[in-house]
Amino acid sequence: MIHSQANRFDSSFKLINHTFFSFINQCLALLCLWLVTASFQNAIAAQVEAKSPSLFAVVYRIDGEITAVNAAGSRLLHLGDKVLTGERISAASSSEGVLKTLDGGYVAIRPGAEFIAERFAAEGKSSDHSNLNLIKGALRIISGWIGKINQKGSLVSTATATVGIRGTDHEPYVLLDDDPATNRFHPGTYDKVNQGGTTLTAAGQAVDIDPGKVGFARSQRKHRERALMTLLFPVLLDKVPEFYVPGKFDAEMDELSKSAKSSNLRELQAMRKKVAACVPGEVAASWIKKLDQHIVSRQAEPISAMFGENVRIKATVRDANGNMNELYIERSDFVQSITASVNSLKNYKHRRISIEGNPAEASQQACAPIRVKSIVIEEGRQAGKPYRFESEEIYLLEQFDGQWLAVEAETTQR
Repeated sequence: MIHSQANRFDSSFKLINHTFFSFINQCLALLCLWLVTASFQNAIAAQVEAKSPSLFAVVYRIDGEITAVNAAGSRLLHLGDKVLTGERISAASSSEGVLKTLDGGYVAIRPGAEFIAERFAAEGKSSDHSNLNLIKGALRIISGWIGKINQKGSLVSTATATVGIRGTDHEPYVLLDDDPATNRFHPGTYDKVNQGGTTLTAAGQAVDIDPGKVGFARSQRKHRERALMTLLFPVLLDKVPEFYVPGKFDAEMDELSKSAKSSNLRELQAMRKKVAACVPGEVAASWIKKLDQHIVSRQAEPISAMFGENVRIKATVRDANGNMNELYIERSDFVQSITASVNSLKNYKHRRISIEGNPAEASQQACAPIRVKSIVIEEGRQAGKPYRFESEEIYLLEQFDGQWLAVEAETTQR
């Protein structure tokens, strides 16, 4: 890895006999036969242990400055950007935006609002869930399919109360104690329902909110005495508070709300089809089958297209003295050698003894990375010389724009 790949390969070839040379040449050329995922198993093990944030939404509309803050730092959001669970989303005092959630819903962010998508999973399953923590300000939420298939798992929480969603278009609002509006309105959690319905829970009591109504739960900070506990019970207000004003994107949100039921159903069906196409064992078998077909038909370009731009390749082979040597191959070297090797490959035959596919890491994503392991016996003639060997191949597959690509590959001669 320190010197150029060409010099490394040349020096490696001098250590082995002529027969083994042909094996190495094929190993370099046909990532097909052995290249593997997870060549760095320590790194993969770390990925399994570390629970990385999952995708919550993408930026659908934006006007002004909206910031996402996570452990890595702060970034300004732009149209089309991804928003992950655990990120603190904050809108400037004159800024607004709309996020489209992974379950087909929408979250309009009002000026000055702050919230975190603490827990979110949208895989088209009955266990899908959504828990947004509204810290301050207002959101307008058109719930996606989670609010329909798992109502108990679809919540908006605040420091004061919890809002349960029942397939809804609603507007939760947190008015803090130090907000100027508290000169006219009590601090606490408000929720206005446009369509559907919500349940506002606080101090062990709950109230259902129907369309056109607003529920309210007082801030607990100013009412900690046990004798005043009843003041904390949620109530329905007689009228809509004046601080509820339409947002910049509310006309579009109104139209989206009208078609939410049918669009949620379509997106739920699409997600279920996507999840069905991401079953690890099926993905592994399909990917290996395609790879083998390209090898047998000696198609160099389709072979290279099955590997990511930054793929890391490792081959462990036995020399004439029985010692195991490791070769690390960059994608550029692999691509350059494929055409020549495929053209010189004759009478190629192979037999897959086993193919396994398993999730490479713990993840809430519908199509998380997959680790593929296969034992294969291969034989043929490479550069006019016969060869036969058995090897273990490992691949780490990730999905890019709907296509599974190997981002790591490893082969070990058995």
